Amino acid sequence: MKNIFDKNETDTIINRIETLEATSQPKWGKMSVDQMLAHCNVTYEMVFDDKHPKPNAFTSLILKLFIKNIVVNEKPFKKNGRTATQFLITDAKHFEKEKERLVAYIQKVQQLGAGHFEGKRSHSFGVLNAKAWNNMFYKHLDHHLSQFGV
Repeated sequence: MKNIFDKNETDTIINRIETLEATSQPKWGKMSVDQMLAHCNVTYEMVFDDKHPKPNAFTSLILKLFIKNIVVNEKPFKKNGRTATQFLITDAKHFEKEKERLVAYIQKVQQLGAGHFEGKRSHSFGVLNAKAWNNMFYKHLDHHLSQFGV
């Protein structure tokens, strides 16, 4: 798995994002490019903005037992997989605004570095090590950028 905390990898991801256009079409899935960017931003909103409610105890247990490993391992996500309700984006979003927000979040993660994320509590999965955070961040971005052919 590539290292999202490495500036070269971050720059590569950002360059991929910058090649997206408001008219970019997905190779699979139902989201438009603006919705995909907003969808990717939800991960970072959960980390930095405390914008989304935390799961209750039962949901948290289910997430840890059945979903966590899928999200933090190194195996790529399958195409057309189901997503959590908080990540569903159904309305139109402002393409440039969502793109700018995503780039800023990615830069913030890289600048904070792996040490900041070592032992940091995830909104949905409890305490994670830096490798799990890296896998979650990088894998999700790579999946959706590949979805749009970049």
